[in-house]
Amino acid sequence: MKISFIIPTRNEEKSIETLLQCLSHYSDEKEIIVADGNSTDRTVALVKRYADKIVLQNRDISQTIGAGRNEGARVATGDYLVFLDADCYIKNPDDFFTLAMKSFARDNELVAITGRLRVSDYLETFTDKMVFEFVNHYHRFLNNVLHVGSASGEFQMIKRPAFEQLGGFNEVLVIGEDFDMFRRLAHAGKTRYEKSLTIYHTGRRAHTIGWPKLLSLWIINALSIMLLKRSINKEWKVIR
Repeated sequence: MKISFIIPTRNEEKSIETLLQCLSHYSDEKEIIVADGNSTDRTVALVKRYADKIVLQNRDISQTIGAGRNEGARVATGDYLVFLDADCYIKNPDDFFTLAMKSFARDNELVAITGRLRVSDYLETFTDKMVFEFVNHYHRFLNNVLHVGSASGEFQMIKRPAFEQLGGFNEVLVIGEDFDMFRRLAHAGKTRYEKSLTIYHTGRRAHTIGWPKLLSLWIINALSIMLLKRSINKEWKVIR
């Protein structure tokens, strides 16, 4: 089974190479796709060393994360689409995706999985640990118990037919397109949180604007998407 790794980027020269290096070590059939939203730094030059496909935005408007993910998915040929944020990394990709594939193999109705989020060891604060412990339990409860679907954008692994059936991410949503995707996927099949799959990331947004503000943005926009089918925020500030 082939995996298409899809990473949306915009001015990610500080982080992207760590992720691409780890993905390049995955030994089974794969393709690495970067969908760049008009980066003005060295991002595109860096990803050329690793990416099998680079999709460059040809519009002047600011590209939402959902639009970037969809652009990458349009050129993907894998059986599974793995969406990752550019500031993430996976310690042992072969072991990680062997476990992920076993999860799908155990249940034919499973269409998507997400995993345990952690801030990278050298950046993680006590507050990061506490907040993501709650976030992980929240995703587990909504996916595995209530079966309504929930996931953050750091890592989502989706069967390609299910993704195409739903028409991809909602490109209108500036924030919450990741949460919205799993909510819709839960109507197409089963979604699952796998605690054995750990994804590390920088936690840069929380470290820049603070956890109280970020948590309030998550909650307000999630409620707006559920009730009004739109995000409150009209812009998601780039933090690098």
